[in-house]
Amino acid sequence: MAAAGLAQCLSHRLDKPGCCRYYRAAICRKLKDPLAIEEVPSRPIQPDEVRVDVHFCGVNFADILTCRGRYQESPPLPFTPGIELAGQVMETGTNVSTVKEGDRVISVINFNTMAEQCIVDQKKLWQIPEGVSYQEAAALPVCYGTAILALEQRARTQPGETVLVTAAAGATGLALIDVASNILQAKVIAAAGSDEKCKLALQRGAKSAVNYSRGNMKEELKKLTGGQGVNVVIEAVGGDVCLAALHSLAWEGRMVVIGFAGGSILSIPSNLLLVKNTSVMGIYSTRYLKENFPLFSKYMSSILQYCQEGSIKPHIGRIFKLEEINEAFEHVTQRKTTGKVILSVK
Repeated sequence: MAAAGLAQCLSHRLDKPGCCRYYRAAICRKLKDPLAIEEVPSRPIQPDEVRVDVHFCGVNFADILTCRGRYQESPPLPFTPGIELAGQVMETGTNVSTVKEGDRVISVINFNTMAEQCIVDQKKLWQIPEGVSYQEAAALPVCYGTAILALEQRARTQPGETVLVTAAAGATGLALIDVASNILQAKVIAAAGSDEKCKLALQRGAKSAVNYSRGNMKEELKKLTGGQGVNVVIEAVGGDVCLAALHSLAWEGRMVVIGFAGGSILSIPSNLLLVKNTSVMGIYSTRYLKENFPLFSKYMSSILQYCQEGSIKPHIGRIFKLEEINEAFEHVTQRKTTGKVILSVK
């Protein structure tokens, strides 16, 4: 867009009160290239849709993989990445009855949240309770959604069971420790790649921690469990860490695979499953939006309630501005962060 044309667009951003004709958005035009912040035109909303003024949005490893063409879903180019947001309702369609203008909301959708505004189907919005900030709310949907679905829906974690969480100082790892310890009353062993990260995991509720960058993780876990093994593993690293965790499962133990932060995908030796009657399963939490939306919605409402009550508290590691999105992606890619990375859009 020519400079004069852009200036004219900017001078006419306001279409009507509460609605912008143009808004800033992060755009992926070519896979693996840096993202650009561009002025894009807004579109009219449909009867069941809601226009949200985005305040904060989460940065997830899935966003980075999508922009590299390596995620399970590949939107057509160009696209705006981002799958979660926290913001305020700007405008509602004629059929919308669940929210009204001015309501504070969170959402989980397939892409488009890394922008000043986002159009969302009304059923994919949940109201932020009183006392929960936009920042906290933006850190909840993906990480805590994954945590509670992995622990409760997939692993069926019981009070008093021992849960091993790998990549424990990351955003999802800390959410898993929070949910397992404070909601499900389980005993958490945190596994992370440095003493500093192990220390943070202990501060956030883990009972013990293992630094898998040194020593023998399998032997350490054996000592920590008195030779009994762990009941549940939530695994996010892959490779040797995944194999050591699999060896460490107790009788009828359950492993839930949530990612491969280490870059290596383990081929599961099935004989290990047979010997101790163990189970290995996966979770792709946002798939529940399509396959079992009522279940996903129930857990989202529960997470918001737990946060309002103070039962859980997300750990925000770093906040970047929207125009710093490439720096935010680099920060996550290099595994520099502990806790959740979010973008401030306002």
